[in-house]
Amino acid sequence: MTDEVFEEIRSRMPRNPFTGNVFRSILIVLLAIILLSTSFYTVDPEEAALVLRFGKYVRTADPGLHFKIPFGVETALKVPVQRQLKAEFGFRTLRAGVKSQFTTRGYTGESNMLTGDLNAAVVEWVVQYRIVDPYKYLFRVRNVDETLRDMSEAVMRSVVGDRLVNEVLTIGRAEVASEVDKRLQELCEQYETGIKIEQVVLQDVNPPDPVKPSFNEVNQAQQERERLINVAQSEYNKVIPRAKGEAQQTIQEAEGYALDRVNRAEGDASRFTALFEEYRKAPDVTRTRIYLETMNRVLPKVQRKIVVDDEINGILPLLNLSGTPLPVSGTEKGGDR
Repeated sequence: MTDEVFEEIRSRMPRNPFTGNVFRSILIVLLAIILLSTSFYTVDPEEAALVLRFGKYVRTADPGLHFKIPFGVETALKVPVQRQLKAEFGFRTLRAGVKSQFTTRGYTGESNMLTGDLNAAVVEWVVQYRIVDPYKYLFRVRNVDETLRDMSEAVMRSVVGDRLVNEVLTIGRAEVASEVDKRLQELCEQYETGIKIEQVVLQDVNPPDPVKPSFNEVNQAQQERERLINVAQSEYNKVIPRAKGEAQQTIQEAEGYALDRVNRAEGDASRFTALFEEYRKAPDVTRTRIYLETMNRVLPKVQRKIVVDDEINGILPLLNLSGTPLPVSGTEKGGDR
């Protein structure tokens, strides 16, 4: 059937005015729906919307209900400015919750790194960030998420490559995270990404699986060495201070003894000098006084005393040399003179 025949048959068919009205009503309703759906948009509390007119940025809309020119003249791009976002490296979270599930399959290329002492380490980390400037985030850098991942990986490899493997695995983890945070924020500002780095967290740092047994043996040997050094240092701290104390005590005792001997000698010399001066002034009196003082010190120590007259001769028979006590006579007394 040709087009001319089809048009002729259609022209001969009776027209229904009701059908035309229904079609117009449906068309008006569709236009109204399209108008309403393209004229209003809602911005959530944690978002900000950038309005573009024919692809050019014109304004930023805050949370709430807003109007825009319909039919695609103006479009709104929503950015989560109040939400903390994160980028995972070396692993991915499969399911978050009380018992989160993670996987590292296919992401070892991100985590395998070389340390400053040419050792291998598997570093898994998370970058937590927030969008502070949605205009820069959308229009300053193309594919800003991939750019952030590339910058994070480059900075982490640079920081880890400047440190020893023991620092990265143990005591230096906090310092590594802080340094990566600082450098990554500087790069974000330099590239005008509109991103603020909230925190860099080293999720897990381990040696590669093929060298884990050897690495554990080395760690055990180092720990044993540290333990022995600590034991030796403890013994040193016990013995050396005590020996030093005893030596100092002996020195002080010797110095005290020397000072005492010197003082005694000087005192005896001074006393002898004074006694000699008195002797030179009155020899008889001094001699007698010395004799009496000497006898006063000696006689109390003698148990038996015999006083004999100077004129008596033959005193030997009077002495009891056998040890038998003699009867007390008039010339024998038991006390001092």
